Amino acid sequence: MLSILKTSVLLTALSLFNFGCAAQQNSSAPSTGYTGFQTYAQASQDWVKRNRNFQTDNTSSELKWNSPYELRPSTPTNKAFLLIHGLGDSPWSFTDISKELVRNGYAVRTVLLSGHGTKPEDLVGVSLEDWQGIVREQVQILHNDFSEVYIGGFSTGANLALEYAVNDPEIQGLLLFSPAFRSNEYLDWVTPWLAHFRTWLRKPDETSVQSPFRYHNVPTNGFAQFYRSSAAVRKAIKNRKYNRPSVLILTEHDSVLDVGYIKKVFNHNFSNAASRLIWYGRSEPSKGTSSRVLTRTDYLPQERISQFSHMGILFSPQNRLYGKNGSIRICRNGQTEEETAICNSGGEVWFSDWGYREDGKVHARLTYNPYFDWQMSIIKDVLDEAERQPEYGSLRNVRSANP
Repeated sequence: MLSILKTSVLLTALSLFNFGCAAQQNSSAPSTGYTGFQTYAQASQDWVKRNRNFQTDNTSSELKWNSPYELRPSTPTNKAFLLIHGLGDSPWSFTDISKELVRNGYAVRTVLLSGHGTKPEDLVGVSLEDWQGIVREQVQILHNDFSEVYIGGFSTGANLALEYAVNDPEIQGLLLFSPAFRSNEYLDWVTPWLAHFRTWLRKPDETSVQSPFRYHNVPTNGFAQFYRSSAAVRKAIKNRKYNRPSVLILTEHDSVLDVGYIKKVFNHNFSNAASRLIWYGRSEPSKGTSSRVLTRTDYLPQERISQFSHMGILFSPQNRLYGKNGSIRICRNGQTEEETAICNSGGEVWFSDWGYREDGKVHARLTYNPYFDWQMSIIKDVLDEAERQPEYGSLRNVRSANP
């Protein structure tokens, strides 16, 4: 994204001489103003059905994957999760996580962020405030229906989850997957300005704009709101401790995030003794690393895995679409056209995050987590500890500077 941003900034600066502005629109679903989850979920599904650019003939499955849903355990429960997907993703992102949470006795609800589930151009004109409004309303509805409320999120969704939770003392705990507190792009702050003049950072390619359950390309405004969510969460936690039990999950070689900064945020700001950071990477823990940081290698040559990916941590190896023997392979992974063609033709591939290159190897995106079951066992342990902490205390300001 960095080279694309550099080029876009230059082109936009030149275009200012012509005073050209990108057209703004907002065709996102009516996402707030509901008093119950089911009416919200049905309205969202109806919107997706009317406006989606379906990618397969299996429209019923695509509709399900891209709509908010609720799952409940077979026995009644008073504890529930709200799960928030990331930029360009869909509620299907949590298909494996939500089933495991339900198996452990939690009800699960997901949301559909404005501009998602239909077609990428619907992200033009949406705002961070739209997404914040959905989260705020659906958490309040969840509070009305369950006495113990937790929040989870992936990437941008993790930003929204933490930003909300720091101001709601009734949230019992957090699950943050690849939390995007800060990206690794030093020009990301330009995107809110750039969105006014350049609709797309990368011109849409009709053959690869989206899949049945995610966007492969988003308008500049999508990146702008991603940046705004990261700025908002950094402001929310500045000089604050978050003292509810939480699990943060990061991959050392994440192509999107500044994982070193996020690791520091965990160590400085997530103060509960039960909180855990799961770190997938090759580097050894630094001297003095807290016992709350749990590490596993992300180099598994026996599975042809060179490194873990931003998205792969969410999915089980048994997932029928994204798993070890899944039917979907993401071959557009920052490689040459020749390597991409080999991948698309079914040739042998290794797996990595976006952009990883190695002589003699073709890399597809890693779309599953070999440690998924272990990861869920850590999550269960932290959530069990959260239930054993009847008094969660309150947020408190600290004098220490932000990491």
